[in-house]
Amino acid sequence: MTLLDGVYPFYLQQRKVSMFDVRTIIVIVVFLTFACSFLLIIPGIRGRVRLYWTLRILFSLIMGVVIVTVQFTGDWETGWVRANTSYKSFSPALVSADIGLHIGLAGVNISLRGNPVHQVNETINYNEHFPWSFNADYDRSYSQGLERGLPRPILYVAEKFTARSPCSMQRQYRISNHYASATLWVAFCTWLISNMLFSMPVLVYGGYMLLVTGAFMVFSLLSFSTVRNSPMCLIQFGTATLHTGYGGSFWLTLVIGLLCFVAGISVVTLHYCNLDLLKTFFDLREDKAEEFQEMTEAYINLHFANRGLSPSQPSKLNPNLI
Repeated sequence: MTLLDGVYPFYLQQRKVSMFDVRTIIVIVVFLTFACSFLLIIPGIRGRVRLYWTLRILFSLIMGVVIVTVQFTGDWETGWVRANTSYKSFSPALVSADIGLHIGLAGVNISLRGNPVHQVNETINYNEHFPWSFNADYDRSYSQGLERGLPRPILYVAEKFTARSPCSMQRQYRISNHYASATLWVAFCTWLISNMLFSMPVLVYGGYMLLVTGAFMVFSLLSFSTVRNSPMCLIQFGTATLHTGYGGSFWLTLVIGLLCFVAGISVVTLHYCNLDLLKTFFDLREDKAEEFQEMTEAYINLHFANRGLSPSQPSKLNPNLI
């Protein structure tokens, strides 16, 4: 880049604010397709079993879509601050803007939104993603941001997470997020196993696997939260400080994990306390009345019965049974 009037050139192209990750949209569409496919067969089921099928399918799909979707969301930890800060490097011009930091399992998103949006003859509305997954190079993404001439507040926050930063925030977050992601994938596998056990059906073992699924989801939350126990560098813009807190994906994972515990405990408790009710909910109850019904009446043709009797053995059949 070359100097222009003492200021490095800044790319003026419009930056699109990313609201959803493409992978998140794909996962949601796939699970919605499964849900619609199951709902199409619901009208063919009679009685209360229709309600039980609907509850089981929707609850199971909600658990699955949450476990997979939160892998790609960027709001496990979020924070916003409003500050007056410089917009370009080597420029004294100040802008009033909202700076946001959104930390996910796969990287960080840094937002910059002008207040108002149009300032210094430009539209200030940015959302930049810097990945740190296994196949991504965070420092390279940061270097590319420097080459593109991103706004100074975005580069300032992104620099805190580089490997060369004395804050060591990338190392802290990257390790904890990788463990959280791994335990969530294990939870997804146990969720699949629980569905297979419920369909075999081995109900009590399906309940145990739901408990294991909830345990691994809680382990992922514990892994992610351990990073907050380490000393963190302050992200300051003048007198304003950017503070972060747990975001929507963190609390959604906690809710689904607790629901897995509740569902698993309910299945195991019903298995030992009220097995008939559990089989009714899973549409597995057999009609034992027909299975153990004893024959109390017999309809016999007396003509053929008397032919097999000797003259000294009169028929003792009840005529009322004819």
